Amino acid sequence: MPGKAEMTLTMTDVYGDKLKGRVDIRLDHKDLGSADRVKNDYKPPKRFTIENLTPGIYDVCIFPSLYYPVRKFVNVRDTEPAKVSFTLPVDAEKVMGIEAPDFNALPQDLQEILKISEIQSKRGETLYNWLDDEKKAGLLNISSKMRMTTFRDGRNVLSFVKGLDRIRGDRFFTHVQNDLRDEVKNTISRHLFHKVPNMDHDPPHGYEKAGSYKTADKYGNLQLTFFKKIDAISFMVDADIDDASGLEHNFQVIEHYLSGKETSPYDIHEILLKHQKLDPGYRLLV
Repeated sequence: MPGKAEMTLTMTDVYGDKLKGRVDIRLDHKDLGSADRVKNDYKPPKRFTIENLTPGIYDVCIFPSLYYPVRKFVNVRDTEPAKVSFTLPVDAEKVMGIEAPDFNALPQDLQEILKISEIQSKRGETLYNWLDDEKKAGLLNISSKMRMTTFRDGRNVLSFVKGLDRIRGDRFFTHVQNDLRDEVKNTISRHLFHKVPNMDHDPPHGYEKAGSYKTADKYGNLQLTFFKKIDAISFMVDADIDDASGLEHNFQVIEHYLSGKETSPYDIHEILLKHQKLDPGYRLLV
């Protein structure tokens, strides 16, 4: 029989705004073995209260139309309302595109890097505009994380980039100043970077492996894999951001919905905003 317990649910996106689209909500009472409450095709406010619940442990599952499904276990008592908050990451497969800044609105350091880079005979603003949404998102994700990652003298990782060689949605390849590798290695003792295996990173033609290093973030780690030119002291870097199970553990996304799924730059966007409060400078359009 229903009791007098209550649960207040708060559901927002990574910006703290009300969800778009609609949701299905299921509350399963673990002792009763049945759904105590179900709301289907519901357009929720940011916060609302569900009343007349039977006290006990609930498995609370949210199935949205535009975001990944999430779940939490909540202990509901009749002495005071239970409060549970969900931050829902956008489902990468539902993204229609991105709202990215124009070239002239980019941070000055990224503008300068694009101006000295040449890919497919394109430079600067032409190169930036040529990138599709996923590549542009990857570029903005990684450059933002590089800019945030600083050494003791205040210099950041992005300032060592000499020119982009290839851009993908999940990584980019770049020539870097030679002293970046030493700067990264010198931070190991203070746990900014740590060395990691680099078996999955193949060197470009004419280069050999020279170590791979990752920041100590719990989610959204910057990984720099160095390659040294075989006949000279010159380095390239394969730069990427590791999701480190950030969707599953940071957002409580239901694991079943992530199995076998490749990480999208749009997933990284949500992880950086939620876990690191780092805004890559663009919005996902759903």
